[in-house]
Amino acid sequence: MPPEPKTCQACGRTIEWRKKWERDWDQVRYCSTACRKRGVSDVDRRLEDTILDLLAQRARTSTICPSDAARAVGDDDSWRELMEPARRAARRLVDRGEVEITQGGHVVDPSTAKGPIRIRRR
Repeated sequence: MPPEPKTCQACGRTIEWRKKWERDWDQVRYCSTACRKRGVSDVDRRLEDTILDLLAQRARTSTICPSDAARAVGDDDSWRELMEPARRAARRLVDRGEVEITQGGHVVDPSTAKGPIRIRRR
């Protein structure tokens, strides 16, 4: 029976066990070479903090879009570049149990969600 899946520390997606990781599964932290190279930067941490701050300013049941955090951290010209990092930050917060990702008002798996998402407090 394969071990339980893990969450990538960079992008927050689920890492499924693979036979090639059999000997070093305990050391696997990233889902890909790109995630290992990217890691978690100061901007990524600022996006996580901004998501939590924006949610704290709203009603308990309110949601935010990742673009809200991207706009708060970036400027008028660079916020679009922060959209995928904001989605990654949201997935990491889901893994820590701090937020949920929804689509159409329903909680979805952050690893497989495609299209527009919303973020709300747990």
